[in-house]
Amino acid sequence: MTMQRRDVLQMLALAALAVPALRVPEAQAGIQFDPNAPKPKFVMLVHPDMVLLDLVPALTAFKLTMGDVQLVWKDRNPVSTDVGLDIRPTATLADAHAAPDVLFVPGGIRGTVACMQDPDVIAFVARTGASARFVTSVCTGSLLLGAAGLLKGYRATGHWQSRHVLPQLGAILEDGRVVRDRNRITAGGVTAGLDFGLVIASVIRDEEWARSIQLILEYAPAPPYDAGTPAHAGTELTALVSDLLKPSLAPLDKAVAHARTRLQL
Repeated sequence: MTMQRRDVLQMLALAALAVPALRVPEAQAGIQFDPNAPKPKFVMLVHPDMVLLDLVPALTAFKLTMGDVQLVWKDRNPVSTDVGLDIRPTATLADAHAAPDVLFVPGGIRGTVACMQDPDVIAFVARTGASARFVTSVCTGSLLLGAAGLLKGYRATGHWQSRHVLPQLGAILEDGRVVRDRNRITAGGVTAGLDFGLVIASVIRDEEWARSIQLILEYAPAPPYDAGTPAHAGTELTALVSDLLKPSLAPLDKAVAHARTRLQL
C-alpha cells in the first residue's frame, strides 16, 4: 500500500502530538510508505549522568520516522541525567536489537568517561556497532564510539571542549555540526542533536520526510546571541567557559590512555 504525501504528513503530525495511530487511506501517488513493512530499528544507549538534551532531540526525530526505538542500559532501572530527570530504559544490553538500523550514543562527559572504562558497555557498543547499519553519536558520545574501536580511520566530531582527543582513539577530527563518513554519523555538542536527528531521518526515510519533521517541530533556529561555538563566542568567553569545564575533563585522559592500550593504538 502506498500513501500520498498529505497522508504521510498527517501521520507525522499526529505522531508528534502523541495521538493514537490512525487508519490511513490507500493512494497511488506520493511518498512510498508501507505501514506493514518492518520498522527501522534504533538502539539508543542511555547511561547515568548523560545529558538529557543529547538524547531527546534525536529520540524525537527517530520516533517520527515511525521507527522501533529501544532505550538501552544494563538493567531497566531509571537512569539519572544531568538535569535530574530520570530515563527509564526499555531494554537491556542483553536483549537489545542485535543488528539495528541505527546505534546511537549520547554524551555527558562524566557518564561517557565511566562508560569508556566499563568492559560490559564497551563490549556492547563494539558488538552492536559492528552489525548496525549506521553508527552514530551526539556530543561526547563519539568518545565512547572511539573507545569501542568504531572510529578508526573515520572522520568524526563531538563537543568542542573534548573532541581534540578523538585522534588518540583513531578518528580523523573534523569540526562540524554533523559529520558523516560512510556509515558513521557524529554530531557536535548537545543542541546539534536535532540537526543530527534530521540527517538520520533523511537517510532512514528520505529528505522529504526529514523536511516534514523539521516543519512539524518548527525547527527554525534564531538564537538571541551568536555565541554557540568558540569561533563565534570569542577568545575571552571561550577561555572562561573552558576553565569552568576543565575539572570535569580531568578523568578523560586516563580513560583515553586505557582505551588506547586496549585498542593497541
